[in-house]
Amino acid sequence: MLEHFGIDLLDVWRGGLSLRRVSVLIKALMGRPGRSALLTAFDESATWSAQEHLTARISDALELANFYFLKANSSESDGLTPPEPIRRPGQAEPEIPTPRFASGEELSAFLADMSNL
Repeated sequence: MLEHFGIDLLDVWRGGLSLRRVSVLIKALMGRPGRSALLTAFDESATWSAQEHLTARISDALELANFYFLKANSSESDGLTPPEPIRRPGQAEPEIPTPRFASGEELSAFLADMSNL
């Protein structure tokens, strides 16, 4: 409170600051994304402002549009991989799926079902 507003919290006990005023100041701190250590303690995504989130979204959309354009208009598009989106604060790391191979029994049951069609 002292850093952002120049108000000492000890004034609550001295009688110079009401609890309601403290509540209003905390809500004001919560409304400052990217500047509030209090808000980032509760929500990591608040380290970015709305403008930074929108810029990342626009960048992801442009990269994906370019990928689809090249995929549709290039004869050598088989080797292209889709772009990875920009990682935003507060998002969990994407899990990489591990491939699972079918067992021999599953494979033989599948082939038997296919031959019965």
